[in-house]
Amino acid sequence: MSYLNEGMREHYPKTMILVFLLFALFASVFTIGKTALEFSQPFFLVGTRMLFAGVLLLTYEYFKHPQKFRLRKQDFWPILKLAIFNIYLTNTFEFWGLQYLSSFKTCFIYSLSPFASALISYFVFSETMTKKKWIGLTIGCIGFLPILFSNEGGEDLSGNFLFFSWAEIAVLLACLSSVYGWILLKDILKSRQHSPLFINGISMLIGGSFALVHSGFTESWNPIPVTNYFSFVECWLTLIVVSNFVCYNLYGHLLKQYSATFLSFAGFTTPMFTAIFGWIFLRETISTEFYISASIVFTGLYLFNQEELLHSSAQGLLFSKKKASAIEQS
Repeated sequence: MSYLNEGMREHYPKTMILVFLLFALFASVFTIGKTALEFSQPFFLVGTRMLFAGVLLLTYEYFKHPQKFRLRKQDFWPILKLAIFNIYLTNTFEFWGLQYLSSFKTCFIYSLSPFASALISYFVFSETMTKKKWIGLTIGCIGFLPILFSNEGGEDLSGNFLFFSWAEIAVLLACLSSVYGWILLKDILKSRQHSPLFINGISMLIGGSFALVHSGFTESWNPIPVTNYFSFVECWLTLIVVSNFVCYNLYGHLLKQYSATFLSFAGFTTPMFTAIFGWIFLRETISTEFYISASIVFTGLYLFNQEELLHSSAQGLLFSKKKASAIEQS
């Protein structure tokens, strides 16, 4: 289990429950979000949700760790980038696209995350890619074509660019922004003495402000972009609890215990959960293309992660040998 930190192996069954709970909750966000969009416009939903959640998280952190409640100059730019990519762009693209797509198709496109992460790491951070990884990545990307080329009807309302609807393109951009955002979060947590709650609270506050300003310029405020206040508040509060409080912070917690590669692989369960939730609660029909794409993408993801885990095992063995050697010399 090279994808686990040394101290976590004895707690493996317990933490695995947390991993699958995390992705089931992530899946429910698409179902709840799709419902919420029946009563509100997307940018207003994102902006108010993120602002409120950010204020609550920061208030909690202020009273719990007042001595750590400060930002240095060098912290501002990384956190601003995190707010833009992980909060503002990710959520505005996602919820704008979700209003035209089914919940499970939106979530399935999000499953590009491991492949997008590999490409970003390759081009931006100059990480190496083996032949087997390239094969897995290629198979995985091909696997997305059947569901991308399937047409659900409503997505045409968003307009089209070549073979794809703008809704699909928006969710693809949300996926890329999310991947880059998680890379930024992991880097911030490693290099700075701040808790995930504090970092997420600041980024949600900033990103939510951007989204609300965006709403003010593009959505109809009469008096606010909501059609059914009670239903909106019900979905809004559920999204805040599940996504902002539980998912964001549980993911940050698990990043300290598992490799990003393993979490990306485990994340492939999310569209499966979403398809089940969409079928039960939204009466969405799961298309044949979904099953075809899921099978092909899983094959590519399996090949890609087998190589990644092999690399992690080799790194772990090398580290153990160096550690043993250092002990002997001392």
